[in-house]
Amino acid sequence: MSVQPIQTDLAARRAALLAAEPKLRAYDVAQKLGVGEAALLPVDDSAVATRLKPEFAAMLARFKELGRVMALTRNESVVHERKGVYENFSAEGGHVGLVLGPDIDLRLFLGQWKFGYAVAPKDAQRRPSLQFFDASGDAVHKVHALEETDMAAWNRLVADFIAPADIAAPVFAVRAAKKAEKPDSEIDAKALRDGWKSLKDTHDFFGLVRKVGASRLQAMRLAGTELAQPLAPSDLRATLERASASGTPIMVFVGNPGCIQIHTGPVSKIVPMGTWINVMDPAFNLHLREDRIGSVWLVRKPTSDGVVTSVEVFDKQGENIAMLFGARKPGKPELPEWRELAESLVGRAAA
Repeated sequence: MSVQPIQTDLAARRAALLAAEPKLRAYDVAQKLGVGEAALLPVDDSAVATRLKPEFAAMLARFKELGRVMALTRNESVVHERKGVYENFSAEGGHVGLVLGPDIDLRLFLGQWKFGYAVAPKDAQRRPSLQFFDASGDAVHKVHALEETDMAAWNRLVADFIAPADIAAPVFAVRAAKKAEKPDSEIDAKALRDGWKSLKDTHDFFGLVRKVGASRLQAMRLAGTELAQPLAPSDLRATLERASASGTPIMVFVGNPGCIQIHTGPVSKIVPMGTWINVMDPAFNLHLREDRIGSVWLVRKPTSDGVVTSVEVFDKQGENIAMLFGARKPGKPELPEWRELAESLVGRAAA
């Protein structure tokens, strides 16, 4: 079934906005209108949106049937697009999921997934997508069909997960306000530093920060330069350009509360375009708004495999929007080429 209008005036407001700014993408239209993207689907006359059952783990388990597709995950400042096949999906209790393919690599927080739609453009030149949203109607993850996608499998999957006609119309929650940081004076900086120096796995860092009650950016500020050093905002671009020039394979993490998407491999074609820095490779595209960068940090985390170095990017509101690592697998030390590249940024920032 097709979704029904949610706000009677939204169609008119959307039409007026697009008449004035016809090149706006759906995300930007939603931001300007003060709604989530999901609220626009019923009033988008260029496509037919079909509501899906909220059986997300079961649906994800079948994405492998689709063959090669494009996975898209974004936040307010960065879009991460990766082509490949959804392989090795698993989910613990239906709330935390993993996709661990060589191309599509995801961490899924399915408790944030509330609404799903199959979107079929009326223009035959555009390809269909599967789109998933949180309680506010903000997109957490999208899957776009490619020329090589198995469309028979796609259509079977959509048919199997179409929501029943009597499903309740979506009601979108007001976006939760960002939780304010505690004052630095209320954070036990010594406990933070001691715990940081005792890390055995990078995955334990989130728990440490939460335990001491700090935000991630606050932890960077309080850790001391042995563990975290501020870089220049331009160093995100420098990192990508140096990785491209040297052929150093990297990992690029981009996420939102419902999904983290990871690219592992080289980056080659780095394209600045206005306020955006882009990676435009055949299987991996990245689009990051440089004007929204608030700070960039060089971060060193001890692990049982040696120090793991990352370049972490925060927006002007202090939210983490992207992280870059050297390509590595658990149980392996990080690439010396990556460490040298990342550490060279410190001298660059000071110059």
